[in-house]
Amino acid sequence: MTQILGTDALRTQLTGRVIDKSDFDYDSARSVWNGGIDRRPAAIARCTGPSDVAAAIAFGRERGARISVRGGAHGSWGAEEPDGGLVIDLSDLRGVSVDPGSRRAWCSGGATIGDVDAATARHGLAVTGATISHTGLGGLALGGGLGWLIHKAGLTLDNLLSAELVTADGRTLCVSADEHPDLFWALRGGGGNFGVVTGFEFRLHDVGPLVYLGLFFWPPEHGTEALRIGREVAASLPRNAGLVMTAGLAAPAAPFVPVAHRGRPGYGLMIAGFGSALEHHRLIAPVREALRPLFEFVTPLPYVELQKLLDDTAPWGIHAYEKGLYLQELSEEAISVLSDNIPRKSSPMSFATIFSLGGAFADVGEQETAFGGSRATRFVVNVTAIAPDAELLAIDRSWAPSSRG
Repeated sequence: MTQILGTDALRTQLTGRVIDKSDFDYDSARSVWNGGIDRRPAAIARCTGPSDVAAAIAFGRERGARISVRGGAHGSWGAEEPDGGLVIDLSDLRGVSVDPGSRRAWCSGGATIGDVDAATARHGLAVTGATISHTGLGGLALGGGLGWLIHKAGLTLDNLLSAELVTADGRTLCVSADEHPDLFWALRGGGGNFGVVTGFEFRLHDVGPLVYLGLFFWPPEHGTEALRIGREVAASLPRNAGLVMTAGLAAPAAPFVPVAHRGRPGYGLMIAGFGSALEHHRLIAPVREALRPLFEFVTPLPYVELQKLLDDTAPWGIHAYEKGLYLQELSEEAISVLSDNIPRKSSPMSFATIFSLGGAFADVGEQETAFGGSRATRFVVNVTAIAPDAELLAIDRSWAPSSRG
């Protein structure tokens, strides 16, 4: 493969490093978050900026190579790793600069959500990010961007102000509502189909640095009631809050979890508050009254720690398969499908998450961006089969679609 693509020639054209199968770290360089993806690209171009990206694109096009872009390498499908192709790797481009006065941040194309949060939180600011901090910013921002701030700030892509884009013909463009507005519209939801984004400018929002968390956990036999409680709280969720339900997720080995329940699956309701402690207390009070949880954890915590709360549910190198579905309502039928199918999973790590949508998410018109989900929907359900090995994942791959109805 190296001889066909000619990686030695590519090395002379890039400032950054080019890695192929002859290099000692080839296997680590080609690894992605999803351990079930085992692709062998001919070359991995660790680009240092737009000029490297343009040179790599030209090189690949001249040779008819399949080209893909790697940011955080956190995708479920492995699209960032083509067998025998050329990977444009942005993982060395992780800088984030913040202008607190204008509430804006410039983020390099290979940054992770954790990189962004660490930089913005110093100023009490944030942009909507994923609920797993090692998620790459690029794929998130170009596809949608669900997170705790969905009610307060909308999707990640709703806060994109401009982008630095390298096109297929090697041009570097500044894309915004005023410059190349057609491309700007397409980038917000159209994924990586229009070029390589090497930088993002985002609008930031006042968040924290301390926020509030209420986490409630029920045993499997109370799953139906737990989902109904989450639905009721979501119906009147204010903009300065976020709500995520989990089904089938195992209780963590954390100090606030009774030892007897650690590692056991159940149903969780997490309510984050971005206002005052009193506002958060009033928001979570009905949960306690409705159904006594197996355990609860109510505390102030830094926003960056809230963003890391679910990191251990999807560690790097795990085998994963995911299906998602937007719902107008979390109906009794949907609740039944989830509660009936959760016990049928084989891997203790597999689970479903239900995000409450609304507020700023619903403010954006259906045609204002290329986002593929309806702004009228109230919930999104992600069913994730996760296993430590391929054999166990193969069983839950068929379980995941059935659990979303």
